[in-house]
Amino acid sequence: MFDQKVAELLNTQINKEFYSAYLYLHFSNFYAEQGLSGFANWYMIQAQEERDHAMLFVRYMQNNDLKVTFEAIDRPDADLKDNMDPLKAGLVHEQYVTGLINAIYEAASDAKDFRTLQFLDWFVKEQGEEETNASDLIKKMELFGTDAKGLYMLDQELGGRVYAAPSLTL
Repeated sequence: MFDQKVAELLNTQINKEFYSAYLYLHFSNFYAEQGLSGFANWYMIQAQEERDHAMLFVRYMQNNDLKVTFEAIDRPDADLKDNMDPLKAGLVHEQYVTGLINAIYEAASDAKDFRTLQFLDWFVKEQGEEETNASDLIKKMELFGTDAKGLYMLDQELGGRVYAAPSLTL
């Protein structure tokens, strides 16, 4: 039998992951409007990843006979004015999601829910990668983003990103 707090946190995380997808679609749209198709591509793929993360949580809950409740997904609230804004907001958001994952991990640990801990291990690692990627994008933009040629090259680099579905099996 699953701990109620762990089940509630897992369900909340589904909705947070879907919000993350909306947020990254918002970022993608912002960059598309700026004519930066590479940045738009990068965040479109981020949105796909977040959607898949939500689906992994859904499948985990279903596989463990836990009730899944879908809540309304908030409209992205990031105020985007310049090309750096989505990057900075993305890092802050990833740090927030890391905190959410850590809270689920802590609750599962307290409940001695080893199955959920094992499931969450992948997300803990993933969040480390997400924070590094977000931080690296900020550094690259600070180095090259004010120069038109540098921004063009960075946009081209980000345009080469392709989607790879997560390999986590449940």
